[in-house]
Amino acid sequence: MITFGATVFREGHGIIGADLVLERPDGGTRTVPLTLVAPGTDRYEATVQVDHVGVWSWHVESFSDDWATWVHAARLKIAAGVDTEATLLDGGVLLDRLATETDSPAAARAAARIRDTSLEPAERLAAIDDARITGEVEDSPLTSLRTHSPTQLLDVERTRAGVGAWYEFFPRSEGAKKNADGSWKSGDFRTAARRLPAVARMGFDVVYLPPIHPIGTTARKGPNNTLTAGPHDPGSPWAIGSADGGHDAIHPDLGTEDDFREFVETAKNTGMEVALDFALQCSPDHPWVTEHPDWFTQRADGSIATAENPPKRYQDIYPIQFDADPEGLVAEVLRVLRHWMSFGVRIFRVDNPHTKPLWFWERVIREIRDEHPDTVFLAEAFTRPAMMRALAEVGFQQSYTYFTWRNTREEIESYFDELSHETSAYLRPNLFVNTPDILTEYLQFGGRAGYKIRAALAATGAPTWGMYSGYELFEDVARPGSEENIDNEKYEYKPRDFALAEAEGASLAPYVTMLNRFRAAHPALRQLRNLHVHHAEDPAIVVYSKHLPGRFVRSGRDDTVIVVANVDPHSARETTVHLDLGALGLATEEPFDVRDVVTGQRFVWGSSNYVRLDAFQEPVHLLVVEGPHR
Repeated sequence: MITFGATVFREGHGIIGADLVLERPDGGTRTVPLTLVAPGTDRYEATVQVDHVGVWSWHVESFSDDWATWVHAARLKIAAGVDTEATLLDGGVLLDRLATETDSPAAARAAARIRDTSLEPAERLAAIDDARITGEVEDSPLTSLRTHSPTQLLDVERTRAGVGAWYEFFPRSEGAKKNADGSWKSGDFRTAARRLPAVARMGFDVVYLPPIHPIGTTARKGPNNTLTAGPHDPGSPWAIGSADGGHDAIHPDLGTEDDFREFVETAKNTGMEVALDFALQCSPDHPWVTEHPDWFTQRADGSIATAENPPKRYQDIYPIQFDADPEGLVAEVLRVLRHWMSFGVRIFRVDNPHTKPLWFWERVIREIRDEHPDTVFLAEAFTRPAMMRALAEVGFQQSYTYFTWRNTREEIESYFDELSHETSAYLRPNLFVNTPDILTEYLQFGGRAGYKIRAALAATGAPTWGMYSGYELFEDVARPGSEENIDNEKYEYKPRDFALAEAEGASLAPYVTMLNRFRAAHPALRQLRNLHVHHAEDPAIVVYSKHLPGRFVRSGRDDTVIVVANVDPHSARETTVHLDLGALGLATEEPFDVRDVVTGQRFVWGSSNYVRLDAFQEPVHLLVVEGPHR
């Protein structure tokens, strides 16, 4: 659902109009009238559902509405007895034109009557009130002076590019077992595949895997990012490359290419897609280091520069520099991506894309999407706003966001408004609640309520959201002085007993399942631009809605949800919530029924409503507007 708009004006007092002309990728066209959104603004808009994947073209045609201009003037003049005869004769000419263009007997009869001087002027003018005339003018407008705006392009992508629920887990941890001597037997694709049905039951669409490639041994990191790895430490998957291969190889502990192909197929059979991490960086042991030394930055002492984000330094990773052999790098990256796409992978989460040139991504993404338009690239770019936005503009379909650090009401309302309106034309947010790198203070100290609040906001604030494995187990202990989980899975195996936690009532999985079912049931939540922030008197209560008119819903009925969240995870809050009823598609102040999908409770609401949300019970209302109160 996209809102198209144009500013349309002309000299004088004539009535004007505008049409949106859309051309589908298959060549078919559709014309949609634009509506003046506010008198005096000259701004015309139309909201349209585009339902064909591919590149559309569109333009706006503005025109003088000859019929509306004449009708408006004629009614005023005839009522005032001013210039009646000439005005009626002008109307006769327009009716002749309508009769000719539409072969309409009704228009011909009306033209004869409006010229009949034996009748009073008001009787002659009444000829245009015939419903047949009104309908014919609507079907075949009488216009002139048409102008054509420049043609614009609109790239419409498949649903998963803009709507989805992501779940991240490390295959090596699924089924991993520790031996008596302290060594580990790694999980692999076969053991990881056993986790897929449970992930699918929670309602996730995409299962995202960190790098699955061989891991280097030089400067390998140990537990909790220590600089010295023990003999049984597996290393970080982002330190890619060893004697076993590089970006086109699979870590031997995870299995074979056939095992990976079967994993992808198993995910597909559960209704999910596999997203692969694409981290364009190398361990010191990567084959590229010896085959293409010019792809790396050589320091004055002869060493190769390691990755760093001062004061952080990644001794186990070499970043790539793009100046010496840009064509060679483009060719190799395209080869690697095509290799994994041959397994059926169509989604890539790109690690730190903001540390690579924009021209590089623009070219790579365009070449891949020219071959496979269904490919999706997610930018993991926690960087400055200008770069995040530029990455979206050069082709990334999705982006990580600052959502994880937006926790107060003011921060959430402002950021949701920015994402849904200011940048929504080109940047699609993926609201991850946590990652292996991010365990915010809010989650560290927010308890169960904090985890519920953040999941509810992410799942309803944007059409795409995600969570990293362990979130549903309330893993909230950070490494001292950091924003990461202690005993971080990036550096060690971390098997979890999800089934036991759920059986003991210690899992958020049922709540996550409810959220994803709520999303699936309400098409309003599949839209980005329809988020509207309302007002609550308590500074810890966030309230927003998403409304989708019935003409865009398969059932034909409006779909409207209201989210009310207590973002203080340590208290109960009471307040009055004030709603903009127009944003809910409600035209009157009549009371209406809402149902909370979290508790099943029903309430009668209006423009102002009492709310009590207890963080220790249920901190969030997820309300469905069911219609006028009877």
